[in-house]
Parts: sequence; C-alpha cells; structure tokens
Amino acid sequence: MAQFQNIVDSLEHKVKILIAAHDQLKADHQQLLKSVSAQQQEQQIMAKSLANWKEKYEHIKVANAMLGSDQHKRDTKLKINALVRDIEQCIAQLSP
Repeated sequence: MAQFQNIVDSLEHKVKILIAAHDQLKADHQQLLKSVSAQQQEQQIMAKSLANWKEKYEHIKVANAMLGSDQHKRDTKLKINALVRDIEQCIAQLSP
C-alpha cells in the first residue's frame, strides 16, 4: 500500500511540475504575442516612413529635372506626358 502511495505522490509531483511549466509557457506565449504585435506596428510605421521618403525623393527628382538637371529630364518628360494623357481622358469623358 505504501508503494502505491509513493507512486501517487510521485505522479502528483510530476503533474504539479507540468502544470507549472504549462503556466510558464502560457505566460511566455503571451509575452511573445505582445512582442510580435509591437514589431508589426513598428514595421507598419517604418513602411509608411519609407513610402513617404520615396515620394519625397520622386518629387526632388522632378524638381531637379525642371530646374535643368539632365539626369532626370527623361523621367520628368514621361511623367508630364502621362499627366497630360490623364487630363485629356478626363476632358474627353466630360465632353458630350
């Protein structure tokens, strides 16, 4: 009978260890989820910032081309032609 009691006590002890490990893993999991969420928010902010900087760069390229910079003249001409086509399409849609 004492042998069964020892086995039960041993199992009870092992179950308590497993429960404690499970609780710790749950806490770690929650912490990791918060960390992932924070990293995703930071990534979104960085992506928006990158898009903003790219847009500013494009504006600077256009401005340089309009000021006479030979380096970006072709890009500017293509952009202006695209804008003119868009305006012409809008006018065509508005005219009866």
